[in-house]
Amino acid sequence: MVIAAAGAPLWLDVTVGALLVVAMLGVVVPLLPGTALAWAAILVWAIVQRSTVGWLVLLVASGTAAVGFVIKYLVPSRRMSGQGVPNTTTLVGGVLGVVGFFVVPVVGAPIGFVLGVYLAEWARLRAHSLAWQSTRTALGAVGLAMLIELTAVALMAGVWMLGVLAG
Repeated sequence: MVIAAAGAPLWLDVTVGALLVVAMLGVVVPLLPGTALAWAAILVWAIVQRSTVGWLVLLVASGTAAVGFVIKYLVPSRRMSGQGVPNTTTLVGGVLGVVGFFVVPVVGAPIGFVLGVYLAEWARLRAHSLAWQSTRTALGAVGLAMLIELTAVALMAGVWMLGVLAG
């Protein structure tokens, strides 16, 4: 059962809820900007809502998105640096991930990233085992970043749901 917030039509609540689910999927599938989509959906809801609850939900969601964004980049980066993987390796992986996305849509991004990290580390270390170890570290860091972003989007969705119920 979906409860429409006061001032917000039921179709808007259903649409925002669906967009939040799509945003969570967008974190896992590198096709949609998950956090940005979730924030935009909550922004539209708050504008239509035009209430203190709506603006508070937007404020908390914005703070959650900002904190999630910072943590998403700081924590995995520190983990990789601690394991001796340089930032240039991540950059090469990112560039090949973007290229891979266009060469082989959707699945090309992760394949390109892994290949880029491996090749950069192999060129730097000249040893398969060391390059593969760095690649596994980078993959773990990417997984951690996705988990952090997914948590932020889920928290944003939870705050929105509380706002719908309180509105």
